[in-house]
Amino acid sequence: MTQQRTPFVGGNWKMNTNASQGISLIDALQDGLKGDLVEVTVYPPFVYLREIAARCEGSDMLIGAQDCWHEPCGAFTGEISTGMLKDCPVQSVLTGHSERRHVIGETDELVNLKTKAALADGLVTVLCVGETLEQRENGQTDAVNESQIRAGLAGVGKDELDKVVIAYEPVWAIGTGKTATPDDAQDAHANIRALIAQMYDQRASEAIRIIYGGSMKPGNANELMAMPDIDGGLIGGASLTAEDFLAIVQAGATQAV
Repeated sequence: MTQQRTPFVGGNWKMNTNASQGISLIDALQDGLKGDLVEVTVYPPFVYLREIAARCEGSDMLIGAQDCWHEPCGAFTGEISTGMLKDCPVQSVLTGHSERRHVIGETDELVNLKTKAALADGLVTVLCVGETLEQRENGQTDAVNESQIRAGLAGVGKDELDKVVIAYEPVWAIGTGKTATPDDAQDAHANIRALIAQMYDQRASEAIRIIYGGSMKPGNANELMAMPDIDGGLIGGASLTAEDFLAIVQAGATQAV
C-alpha cells in the first residue's frame, strides 16, 4: 500500500441492530478507536442514522448510509435523497452493493445515477462491484468488474474521484464464510487499479482507494490488507461486534505505518 492512500474501513450493519444495540455498538467502537491512521465509517440502518450521528459528534468516525435515491425530492415512496442523508448528517453512502444488485434488482444504470447524485452532493461514495460464483467459475471476474465500474463511473469526472472508494466484493464470498485468497483478491484489485488508469490516468489510479468486501474478518484482515492494492475493507458481519471490527481497523492501521 502506498503512503498516499489512507486505509478505509467501513462497517455495513445491513438490516441489523435495534436502537439500543446500535448505540451500544457505536459507543464501544468509539472507545476503542485510537489515532487517525485509518478512515473509519459505519453504515447503520436508515432509521438510526440521526441518533448514531449525534452519538458520534466530535469524533473521527464518519457515518454513512447504505443506499440513496438519485432524485432530490418527489413522489418516490420509501426512498431517501442525498439531501435528506446530509441533514442527518451523513458523510458517505454505499452504491451498487451486491445485495442491492442481486436481491433488490438494481441495474448498472441505476447504480450510476445514484453514484453521480451522491458525488454531486459531496458524499464519499463507495461503489461496490463484484462477480457471482457462476461468473467466477466461468473466468469472468475481471470482465464483470470492468463492466460494473465503467457503468458505475460513467459521467464521473477525474476531479470527483477523490470522493470515490471502490469496494470489490465477490458475491460468492459475502456471508458464506468463503473468502478469496489474498493473492486472488490482490489480482482483482490490481486489475481494477489498471482499469482506472485506462479510464482516467495513472495519478488517479494510484490515488483511488480500492477495498475488499468479501467476508474480511480479524483472522484474515492483516494478510489481505498487506497486499499492495488492497486499501481496507467493507465489513459486514464482523462489523456488528466491536472487538472484531476494531481488530480489522487495527490491521489497517498496522499497514498504514
